[in-house]
Amino acid sequence: MPYYGHDGAPGETTALLPNGHSGTNARPDGFDWKHFFLHRRSTPGTESSNWAIRYSASTWHVTKVTLLSNYVNFLLVVVPFGILAGELKWDPTSVFVLNFFAIIPLAAVLSFATEEISMKLGETMGGLLNATFGNAVELIVSIAALRKDQIEVVQASMLGSILSNLLLVLGMCFFFGGLRNLRNTDGTGMEQQFPSGTAQTTCSLLALSSASLVIPATLYNVLDNQKERIKSNPGDPVLLLSRGTAIILLILYVLYLFFQLRTHHNLFDSQAAANRVLDDPTALDSEANGDIEADADADDLETEEPCMGAFPAALVLIVTTIIIAICADYLVGTIDNVVDTAGISKTFVGLILIPIVGNAAEHVTAVVVAVKNKMDLAMGVAIGSSIQIALFLTPFLVIVGWAMGKPMSLHFETFSTVAFAFSVLVVTYTVQDGRSNYLEGAMLLGLYCIIALAFYVSPSLEDPSVLIG
Repeated sequence: MPYYGHDGAPGETTALLPNGHSGTNARPDGFDWKHFFLHRRSTPGTESSNWAIRYSASTWHVTKVTLLSNYVNFLLVVVPFGILAGELKWDPTSVFVLNFFAIIPLAAVLSFATEEISMKLGETMGGLLNATFGNAVELIVSIAALRKDQIEVVQASMLGSILSNLLLVLGMCFFFGGLRNLRNTDGTGMEQQFPSGTAQTTCSLLALSSASLVIPATLYNVLDNQKERIKSNPGDPVLLLSRGTAIILLILYVLYLFFQLRTHHNLFDSQAAANRVLDDPTALDSEANGDIEADADADDLETEEPCMGAFPAALVLIVTTIIIAICADYLVGTIDNVVDTAGISKTFVGLILIPIVGNAAEHVTAVVVAVKNKMDLAMGVAIGSSIQIALFLTPFLVIVGWAMGKPMSLHFETFSTVAFAFSVLVVTYTVQDGRSNYLEGAMLLGLYCIIALAFYVSPSLEDPSVLIG
């Protein structure tokens, strides 16, 4: 016999009501439209005995939670137009712009599906999946660029993704977080805090990746009289050095994952919580309403349950990856025309525009987290993503280029290498005390703007007359 509470409300063992869902989802006047269209945790009919109703409701549930997973998903309406523009060979600028905005929400959906699967796999395997797919959009776009021999764009996009995380995102987190949390209760100036030990560890890894770019650039300059031969011959020193270095960096990245996920996972708990927040920004809404104390830790965020099963999440992941690959191919295919039309360099496109495509949703959410005085989560996003790109994605693309017969190397031109090295140096000094304020954020933003301006005014590095390295 069904059990009802003292107040007459349905209990845990109450049978399903005639309208097809439990009493908590029922309404006396019939169908609950708000629940059906806006509730992210359940959808009426998913447990129906009628397979047609159950299948239809389950399909709608997966679609609904995917659409509601991030604020930028309203841009999904651009996706069919981007594909149509590329297929019908519209004006190159239109194709570039449409696919540029199409990839932004697709990146958010890909991140959401990855997190849904990772929550089903457990802490270690889930963390490994997040680490693998954390920058999948950049990987897809870069492989598309490699196929079209756009090596300059690939290198610039890798550098741009790292700089946007280290300087732009971290700077915005420090700046807006510092302004929002400006003073203590006694009226004195306030600084936000985060674990300095974790930041120092990751900055050390970034310094290593910086060295891995400085050494090939130095060797290239030493072999100055062999520059043309080095460019064209895949057996020459710089390319061999880059491939060997790439293998070493990938091994170090595996050790870093073992360190993060197994032996010292307690040092990176905030980064695990950050992944939860990034893939469900609405989880912060309750905090804004006062349900979570401002100084509470991220434990509540880590206990979040998945919104869909592993199989539908995997299906969303596969479909989204295919669509991103299509849009990326159209995007990369129009870069030459856009560069000629707009009068900008390919380096600027890769350094500034491409990173926005893959990280816009994460960037916005990281700033929201920082404003809510959870700087440890924001740090996990910004620096953690930089580590993935520097130690995994960039060397992996060198190996992919090797397999494709493309001369992709770790030799970035001298100015790019110097800009990266100085950025790592400035960020390391900024985070070493475990405190941040709006002035430090303004400094990081200023450095990013200076670097962006320098690349904007510089011509394409494909012109031998302007090669600095």
